[in-house]
Parts: sequence; C-alpha cells; structure tokens
Amino acid sequence: MTYSLTERKRIRKSFAKRAIVQKVPFLIATQLESYTAFLQAHMPPEGRKNEGLQAAFTSIFPIVSHSQNARLEFVSYSLGEPPFDVKECQQRGLTYASPLRAKVRLVIMDKEAPKPTTKEVKEQEVYMGEIPLMTTTGSFIINGTERVIVSQLHRSPGVFFEHDRGKTHSSGKLLFSARVIPYRGSWLDFEFDPKDIVFFRVDRRRKMPVTILLKALGYTPERILDEFFDFDTFHIKPTGAEFDIVPERLRGEVARFDINDRQGKTLVAKDKRITVKHIRDMEAAGIKRISSPDDFILGRTLAHNVINKDTGEIIANANDEITETLLAQLREAKVDKVQTLFTNDLDQGPYVSQTLRTDETADMNAARVAIYRMMRPGEPPTRPASCPAGH
Repeated sequence: MTYSLTERKRIRKSFAKRAIVQKVPFLIATQLESYTAFLQAHMPPEGRKNEGLQAAFTSIFPIVSHSQNARLEFVSYSLGEPPFDVKECQQRGLTYASPLRAKVRLVIMDKEAPKPTTKEVKEQEVYMGEIPLMTTTGSFIINGTERVIVSQLHRSPGVFFEHDRGKTHSSGKLLFSARVIPYRGSWLDFEFDPKDIVFFRVDRRRKMPVTILLKALGYTPERILDEFFDFDTFHIKPTGAEFDIVPERLRGEVARFDINDRQGKTLVAKDKRITVKHIRDMEAAGIKRISSPDDFILGRTLAHNVINKDTGEIIANANDEITETLLAQLREAKVDKVQTLFTNDLDQGPYVSQTLRTDETADMNAARVAIYRMMRPGEPPTRPASCPAGH
C-alpha cells in the first residue's frame, strides 16, 4: 500500500540495504607489487631493469684487484624454488626463502703484455645465500614466525653540524661536532673535547686524534699544518728578530711592544689594541718588517722542519714550540729564517696543532695500523690488510 502526504501518514524509508558504490581496494597490493619489482624473479636476465636487486649487484661489480690484473664482473642472478612452502616453514620453524645464485665472470689480464690484454675468462654460478620471499598476505616467515616490515626513520646522507649545548662539561663549554653520513658505507664523526683536541670516530667506535686519519691518507705533519694554518715569517737576529707583518692579521691584537715607523715615530704603543686606524697608518708608512724582542717569538709553533744546512741534521720538527733553548740552537746553527703558525682567539684557533701533539703515530703506515686495530680489535694488522682499512 502506498502512502501520500495528504493522508497525513508518516512515510518511512528503509536503509537496511544499499548498493555498493565502490569496492574495497586490495590494500596489500602495493607491498606485493613493490617486492615483486625488487626481485624481478620471473623476468629474463637481459630484460631486467636496473633497479632493486639488479641495481644492488651492478653497483658493487666489477671488483678489480689492487694489481689491476684480475677483474670480477657480474653477469646475472637467479632465484630458485623455495624448499618448503609457507605452512611447512611455520610448522618447522624455518624461514620462507629462496636460494640466490649469481653468475660472475672472472677476467684475468696478461701481466707481461705491453698493452692491457685478456689472458683468461672464467664464468661460474656462485651461491650467494637465501633471500626471504613475501607471502600472499604481504608478510615474511622468519624462523617460523610471521613478520612484517615496519618503516623506520632514515638519516639522509650529508654533513651535519651540532653541539652539545654545554651539557657535557661542567663549565658549560660548547663542544662542537660534525657527522658525515654517506649513501653507502661507514659514518664518520668529528668532535671536540674540553681541551680543544679534535677527534674522529668511525661507526661510533673508539675515538682517535683526527691527524691519524690525515696521516693515513698520506699527509705529513708539515702538509697538515700547511692546509689548516697561515704562517708568520721571522728573521732571526743575534738579538731579537724581525717580523714580516701582515696588517690585516694584527687587527684586534694587543701590541706587545712599540711599533715604530722608519723615522722612529711610534704608531702603536705597547699594550694598546691595534685598530683599523693603526693598520691604515702602517700601510701608509710602508712598513713591511718590524723588529721584535725574543719574547715575541717564544712560545710560537714552527710550521716546518728546521734543518742545519751544514750537517743536514734536523734541529726542530714541524709543530715544535720555540723555547729559549731552541732559539739558542737556531742562532748557533746560523738559521736566519723560520715560519710559525698564525693563531688567534677569533677564527684561527690552534686546534689541529694541539691535536697533532697528542698523535703518537709516526707515519702513514703506523696511522693505518692504528685505524685497523680500532676497526678490527684482536686481529693482527698486516700491511696489505691495513691499507684498505686506511682508505
């Protein structure tokens, strides 16, 4: 029976059944399709895209020996059938996985040939291990337990600078640090300690002076100082020394002695702070070199090794501090010119020089051995084994 509004009856509508407007999508299709594209198991080797597992192999190969006489190339990979199905893996406590085999090619070069010539080529299929397979429900069976992938935060590659906000040391001193995160490989950390020594860490292992890393890369102490510092030049005299001035470096410094022009006029009095006006006056007067007492050179750090020209003996090494005894030896050996490190309290700190004094390694080989022992404690370091660790 139909009703109308004229009969003043309450019209009722039934919502018990509604037509399906849109079907529920297959929500795990994204995971299944993504992992299938990663494996590319059902595609022929020549038709695979350079992505996923294929890209992982091609990014590592070819592997070339240090002597350049052998090269290992990647040809293709194949996935076998899993030995057990999902139910059997759950019952036996096994991993639902497929054996992964890679076909590699070994190319041996002729050592005696004048030009690079291939001597021998070998191809072989190598068992690489097992790779887990995804079930139809988008999960994995690991040791009989069903597990799923949970997304985690990933640190982007790059260089990151930070400090501890004064929480590490009781004085509240800010200790700065830097972290180098590569696309692939070990993380490299650089950090200061409360004594302003610069250290480095590899994968958060034991810290070491940063100059050990530089020595392992082939840097000598002289080259390290040359990379990080500007130099001041002193001409040693029987009494006192003459100092080649760079007016820009003197700005903001306190004069430790009177600075006079060629006529004897005092441009900067002792214990006065050197300002921009003083620098302009020195440039206008054409002052290139000024006389200084011994106190001005004492305590400075040598930039290079000092060698006796007559005997060839090393009087002092780079990064040695000039003392009264050393200054007397320089005059006795008739050394008339030395270069020292320019440092200040603003933007030219002596941090690398101080770090170099704490470094006990003598040369590149010793530095590489020290890094190898830090990376692989307990293993006896040898020269062929420690060279890759140094790089």
